[in-house]
Amino acid sequence: MEFHFSVPSRCADELAGGQADIGIIPSIEYQRIPRLSVLAGPCIASRRRARSILLLSRVPLEKVETLAADTSSRTSVALAQLLLDCRHGRKVRLAPHAPDPAVMLAHCQAAVIIGDPALLYWQRPLAGVRIIDLVEEWRAWTGLPFVFAFWAASEAVASPDLARIFCEARDRGVAAVDEIVAEEAAPRGLPPEFVREYLTGNVHYHLDSECLAGLERFYSLAAEHGLTDGVRELHLVEAPGPRPKAPGPRL
Repeated sequence: MEFHFSVPSRCADELAGGQADIGIIPSIEYQRIPRLSVLAGPCIASRRRARSILLLSRVPLEKVETLAADTSSRTSVALAQLLLDCRHGRKVRLAPHAPDPAVMLAHCQAAVIIGDPALLYWQRPLAGVRIIDLVEEWRAWTGLPFVFAFWAASEAVASPDLARIFCEARDRGVAAVDEIVAEEAAPRGLPPEFVREYLTGNVHYHLDSECLAGLERFYSLAAEHGLTDGVRELHLVEAPGPRPKAPGPRL
């Protein structure tokens, strides 16, 4: 394999355009890109609180009219749209922006930021701005976890052996949390214990039955509210052998 690295939205574009055979894509893009299979097992999900997927607002949510959308993600923006529409009665106007909270909120009443910019925001929040963790809102609404991304491949490439390779890669990464924290926290300007807590307590890496139920609910709502053209059933390609049991939820 030849790897290269990009933001989730770009990964989806390259997979859709045939520049990549496999990509970790925003989950909403599975409903928009034809002829994909999902490598069952690894994913990027959150059970109760994400900390890296934030809706920032300088007005009450029931008054939001404009939403600055982080261009590096699409699933998080779709989730914010659904929550504002279904829970607060607001159909917002989207404005794509680079992930700079101060600039985003200077132009719009609310903003979605994800990833490192969201984690850094916790260290230096803006005065007078409300922080909404989108997974906390989703969990309160549906009682389910939320799946943000997973590995997808073209149908011609997806295979059980490929699924096994990515499951094993996931397991190696989870086992190397100490090494990852030591190497990545300081260069990103984040406290090591904050990063450790995030990687072990906020991110869930197993596409288990509860996550699949959350994904199905998300797809149903997205289609119902016009964010996708319909609901395409997930085509999961399983690794060979018995499916490993995911670790239970943290209490």
